[in-house]
Amino acid sequence: MDYNPDSLIKGASMLVLYIALFLIAKYLKRLLTPYCIDRELTGADNIAQATSLAGYYMGFTAIFCGAYLGPSESLWMDLLLVGSYSLMGMLLLNLSRILNDRVILHTFSLAHAIKENHNKAAGVIQGANYIGSALVVAGSIHGEGGGVFTALVFYLIGQVALLVFSRLYEWMTPYAIQQQIENDNLAAGLGFGGTFVAIGLIVMGSVNGDFVNWAYNLSWLGINLLGVFLYLIVVRFFFDKVVISRDDLNREITEDRNTGAGLLEFAVAVSFATALYFMIG
Repeated sequence: MDYNPDSLIKGASMLVLYIALFLIAKYLKRLLTPYCIDRELTGADNIAQATSLAGYYMGFTAIFCGAYLGPSESLWMDLLLVGSYSLMGMLLLNLSRILNDRVILHTFSLAHAIKENHNKAAGVIQGANYIGSALVVAGSIHGEGGGVFTALVFYLIGQVALLVFSRLYEWMTPYAIQQQIENDNLAAGLGFGGTFVAIGLIVMGSVNGDFVNWAYNLSWLGINLLGVFLYLIVVRFFFDKVVISRDDLNREITEDRNTGAGLLEFAVAVSFATALYFMIG
């Protein structure tokens, strides 16, 4: 590999920018949380809060990478663009969390479940919400040919798709997901959380890329979102009939609260979505 001083300078500058934005994301999260996060993490040893916060930081990093992996101009222009889009993405990420909490898991308060009950399933779901939404944001701000307006439009479309397909998955599942999560069923939280991340990954592939024109990009987006619907059906059937073939998945999750089954569902959902992302990307 050839030694390139400009690449080293750019890399070091971007790392400093990432650290600065990470600190901003940290304090923004604390500002928008109605209780003391540090007290929950260290004083109460609240693993549910730690899981949620881990998803938030991973989500922010995905947004930063989405902003960074774009066309390069001058160093200062790159820093300005990456910083600006990352800040915008940070705000959209927190907006998405509010929407997801109120629309997808509307039967109980995630914040109360995490703080008061140390509900690990709720922590997993909120962490997965952050990651799934961040992937949508990252896809929206990545690519050439557009700008802030196109990024916001594709974010809105992607976020609506995320909400719709998450509710569709809940409707397809024969047990009450929200009730299971409220009752701290970690297996159910892992299964639904994996699906949420997987949907976010596929939607990211749908909104990601260069902006050509509205007709082209929206038609391509519609075709890919149809694939999400088919994905939900295929993966659920595959996992239930192939991965766990000797027992009923729903019974394992609801009656046995089999965390291993939930973890496998998480892994299979994200694995299928990753493969599909590279196929449509």
